[in-house]
Amino acid sequence: MAKRAPKREARELNEQMIDLCAEVYDDPYNFVRVFYRWNEDDLTGFKGPDRWQANVLKYIGDAVQERKFDGVNAVDPIRIAVTTGHGTGKSALTAWLIQWIMSTRPYAKGVVTANTAPQLETKTWAENAKWLKRLLCREWFELTSSRGNMRMQHTQHPETWRCDAQTCREENSESFAGLHAANSTPFYIFDESSAIPNAIWEVAEGGLTDGEPMIFVFGNPTRNSGKFFDCFNTQKHRWHTVKVDSRKAAMTNKKQIQEWVEDYGEDSDFVRVRVKGEFPRAGDAQFISSDVVFHASQRELTLREYAEKPIIMGVDVARFGEDETVLVLRQGLKLLKIERHRGLDTMDVASKVVDLYKMHQLKIAAICIDGIGVGAGVVDRLKQLQLPVVDVVVSNTADDQKQYANQRAELWGLMKMWLNSADIPLDNDLFGQLTSLEYGFNNKMQIILEKKSDLKKRGLPSSDLADSLALTFASSGILLPRRRFNNFSLGVKAVAYGA
Repeated sequence: MAKRAPKREARELNEQMIDLCAEVYDDPYNFVRVFYRWNEDDLTGFKGPDRWQANVLKYIGDAVQERKFDGVNAVDPIRIAVTTGHGTGKSALTAWLIQWIMSTRPYAKGVVTANTAPQLETKTWAENAKWLKRLLCREWFELTSSRGNMRMQHTQHPETWRCDAQTCREENSESFAGLHAANSTPFYIFDESSAIPNAIWEVAEGGLTDGEPMIFVFGNPTRNSGKFFDCFNTQKHRWHTVKVDSRKAAMTNKKQIQEWVEDYGEDSDFVRVRVKGEFPRAGDAQFISSDVVFHASQRELTLREYAEKPIIMGVDVARFGEDETVLVLRQGLKLLKIERHRGLDTMDVASKVVDLYKMHQLKIAAICIDGIGVGAGVVDRLKQLQLPVVDVVVSNTADDQKQYANQRAELWGLMKMWLNSADIPLDNDLFGQLTSLEYGFNNKMQIILEKKSDLKKRGLPSSDLADSLALTFASSGILLPRRRFNNFSLGVKAVAYGA
């Protein structure tokens, strides 16, 4: 018996795949069950979606069946909002939804965004890329992940059948306008939705008038205000809402979660947001808001507004290979300079500090260094050279013990106030680090900040840039008594953050 030609086999296989996609047009749950090879290769041990993910997928399938879109007459949008704790699998669900829509709906168009560019690139879109490699019909699509050009498109119809990943800055709002998919499905997916500007939500809402529109918004519920909060409150009648507790999700690290409960308290805002998927009682678990940092990056101070102020240097010394040693210079309300280095030993770091000090020595009033761990060697060397070093121990008790649990929280508190009037460079890494850190309260109701190790467990980079800037506020008289500046030519008032 003669073998069938390879082209004929490929064509038949493609037709079978098309028929299979048609069968799951209104059944995203079975799409996920069938189109990924569960319990094989890197999915060994995984048998399918978690219960909460399955419930969301089944709800969407029921909603599609109820609307009965005919390809011509527009139907009501499917709106789903999900609050989750940490590590529940929301990024995987995001990828499945993108690929279900793109695989079952010719000429679908979508936009995906997240709260920051690093989150969008390294978490949301990276997860989509990972699952696309496992997708049975992956040959239909081409995916790019380069910064500023992240998209998934049909290989034969790249302009009319696609999904783009866009940053959520307000100046990008036009990218979220009507997607012009009246005969198909225009869709939006928001990740970490609490920090996405209202303007983006409003423009996206205007794009839900044609075809079979869908919008899915996910995130840790970090804010008691904004459009994401409204989905669960004043606008709840328009949304299908889901709350996911990390302790009930199958894939979460239960040991880590218990440590958080022990560290921050069962009723703390940190646990409410990061574990229970509930909105905080005290306000925003994001310690510094994206709006504040964005406005600081757009502000331009005149030379007259800062040039007569003393310069403070902050130095955060790297502890691990992937972390960076960062040196910053702050002059009054302006962040002047950022230097980033990798792979330096303590003497190399001390040498970099000396070089930078010599360039600005007539104006530098203090060099603030985190002297815990490897930073101690840098502090000792600079003291030996008789430079104006401030050895900062961020774990020490805060001056304002009523509000802060330790000096680290207090320094970030000072930096947060400073940002309201400051001028900082437009830097994506700095933006992401300043806005990524979350906070909670200890049993004394003092503010306690998220640890660097917890940032990494969330898949985010270490806060080296932001910490080095925060260290410059250790020159403030709020934290350092005057006697510590006895050898300086400038008094405490001259080097305070607002001076």
